[in-house]
Amino acid sequence: MAETVRIDPAAHAALAEIARAKRIPLTEALSRAVELFRRQVFVEAVAADFAALRENDDAWTEEKHERDAWDAALADGLAKE
Repeated sequence: MAETVRIDPAAHAALAEIARAKRIPLTEALSRAVELFRRQVFVEAVAADFAALRENDDAWTEEKHERDAWDAALADGLAKE
């Protein structure tokens, strides 16, 4: 379902320039831009969560112990390829 979204003229011009350069429809350029921004927001949130985890000494120690336990799974006896 198509929706109308107002953006400032400079953003529209930049989006149109990208769409022309990539030879894709304007709507596809916008969709790709939104997806990239969505991923950026996600990565920033994960980074913030890990930073908060590292600030909590008990939680970070527990995390490191759990990682060490999972590292043992890497030594499963299989020959290296």
